[in-house]
Amino acid sequence: MRHWHWHGYGPGHGPGGWGIALMAIVSLLVLAVLVLLAVALFRYVSRSRQPIPHGPGVAGAAGGGPGGPHGWGHGPTPEQLLAERFARGEIDAEEYRHRLDTLRSPGGPGGPGGGGPGE
Repeated sequence: MRHWHWHGYGPGHGPGGWGIALMAIVSLLVLAVLVLLAVALFRYVSRSRQPIPHGPGVAGAAGGGPGGPHGWGHGPTPEQLLAERFARGEIDAEEYRHRLDTLRSPGGPGGPGGGGPGE
């Protein structure tokens, strides 16, 4: 009679059914944690990324800032900033329309003769 040598397979050799199941569960948990960490890192980086001001429109540079001869320079307009806040869901449609009307009105913050403190 011949004896077959399975070299690691069969009863008493290698992981059993529960061992394989445990390895599968642990592997899935590790993968889930890695995916969650990657998503959290992506969200953190995308939120904290601020445009780096440069060029002649930078506050503190010659001609930059709100008091400079050229205003704020080449940055986003107040209407663009408002639209970005609306797109991100920070304000609702009613507040967006109200603020946009205020920005565009002659007595609004950007219009002549209005908007500044003490005026």
